[in-house]
Amino acid sequence: MRTGAFAIFAAATFVAGGAHAADAARGENVFKVCAACHGAGGAGGDLGPRLVGVIGRKAGALDTFRYSPAMERAGFAWDEEKLKLFVRDPRALVRGTRMPFDGLDSASDVDDVVAYIAGLR
Repeated sequence: MRTGAFAIFAAATFVAGGAHAADAARGENVFKVCAACHGAGGAGGDLGPRLVGVIGRKAGALDTFRYSPAMERAGFAWDEEKLKLFVRDPRALVRGTRMPFDGLDSASDVDDVVAYIAGLR
C-alpha cells in the first residue's frame, strides 16, 4: 500500500516538476514587445488599450479606447485563459481584431507575459 502511494506521489511530483511555472518578472521582459502599443502604465500606449486591470474587464469595453467592432462584439470578460489564447493567436480568438500582432509562439512566453499583465495594477 505504501509503495503504491509513493509511486503515485513520485509520478505527480515528476509531472509537476516538468511543467513551466509562470514567471511574471520574465514576463515583464517579454512584455516589451507589447509595450510599443499598450504600455504598462495606467494610460496605455497610443495604439492599444491600457492593460492595467484587464483581468475581469469585458472585452472591448474600455471607454478610453476605440475597439474594432469584432472586439466590441466578443462577448466575454478577460481572464487569464482568454488572455493566453489571445496572446498566442489574436485572430483565432477574435476574428476581425485590429491588433497588428501575430502572437507569441512560445508557451512559456505566453504564460510569463500573461502572469505579468495579470499583476498590473
